[in-house]
Amino acid sequence: MIDQMTLYPIADDVLIAPGGKVVIRTYGVGAAVPDGTVSYRTWVTGVRDQPRYWHWGHFEDAASGHRRVLEWLTGRGPQPVPVVA
Repeated sequence: MIDQMTLYPIADDVLIAPGGKVVIRTYGVGAAVPDGTVSYRTWVTGVRDQPRYWHWGHFEDAASGHRRVLEWLTGRGPQPVPVVA
């Protein structure tokens, strides 16, 4: 199944925190099917020993969502709410 999926990277960031590093990765996942359906996700690892994730509906939502997640992690904004189409 994994060989039938394609990853579309959108943004990657790494923050250095007192307890280690925090990795924020946003990407699209598409199956190798003719309809071209892509699911967009942001994963955050290194926060409270558990990954956090958000699902987005479209590329534009994923790109702006990645920025909102970064702002939330650096204390410059509220926790983002996923936008699903």
